[in-house]
Amino acid sequence: MFSPATPFSPATPTSPAGSISPAGPASPAGRRSHFALLLLIPLLAPACGGAADAPGDGAAMQGPEAAAPDAQVMMDHLLTQAATARDKLEGLADAMPEESYDWRPGEGVRSVGEVFIHVAADNYLLPAILGVPAPEATGITTEYATVQAYEGQDLSKAEIVANLSASFDHLEAAIAQTRGDLDMTATAFGREFTGGGLWTMAITHLHEHLGQSIAYARGNGVVPPWSR
Repeated sequence: MFSPATPFSPATPTSPAGSISPAGPASPAGRRSHFALLLLIPLLAPACGGAADAPGDGAAMQGPEAAAPDAQVMMDHLLTQAATARDKLEGLADAMPEESYDWRPGEGVRSVGEVFIHVAADNYLLPAILGVPAPEATGITTEYATVQAYEGQDLSKAEIVANLSASFDHLEAAIAQTRGDLDMTATAFGREFTGGGLWTMAITHLHEHLGQSIAYARGNGVVPPWSR
C-alpha cells in the first residue's frame, strides 16, 4: 500500500494533536478504509484536544488529561481490530496451498505470497515511524528501501507464514508500548500524523489487504477458514 516519495521523519512529542482528516475513498478498498475511519472518529476526536467539564466547578478541562479515558478506549478497539485481522490473515496464509503463493490476478499486481509479506513489512515499518524499531534481523528501518528489500526476499510459504506471525507480535507490542503517548507526531507518506492517527492507518491497512486476500483465496477455490 505504502510507497512514499518522501523520507520519514521520526516521531516527536508535541502538544495535544490536531484533528485527523482522512482522504475520501477512491476505490472499493479506499471505501472500506474510509468507513473504518468514520467508525473510529468519534473515539479519536476526544484525543485530539477536546474539552471536558471539570467536576465540581463547571470549568473546562483541556488537553490530554481530559481525553485520556476515551483515547484508551480507542486503543482497545484498535488492538481488537488488529487481533481480528491477524487471525484471518494468518488463517488465509495457512489455508492457501504453497503452489498458489505465486498466483497473481494480473501483471504488475502483488501475488498471494507478496501480499502477506507486504503486510508483514508494514507491521514493522509503521511502528518504526513512531520510534519503535523493527527487530534488527528484518533489516527494516524508516528508510523505504529497507522495506522493499524485505519484501523482495525469496521465501517459502512456511517462511512467509512465520514472518507474518512475528510481525503481528511486533505490531501489537508496539501499539501497547505507545498507547500512552498518542499525541506524538511523525511525518510519513508526505503528511504529518499523530500516534493515534498512524495506528488507525495501520489497522485500516490490515483490513484493506485482508479483503484483497479473501478475494485471492476465493479466486483460487479456497474457502476462508472462518466461513467453513
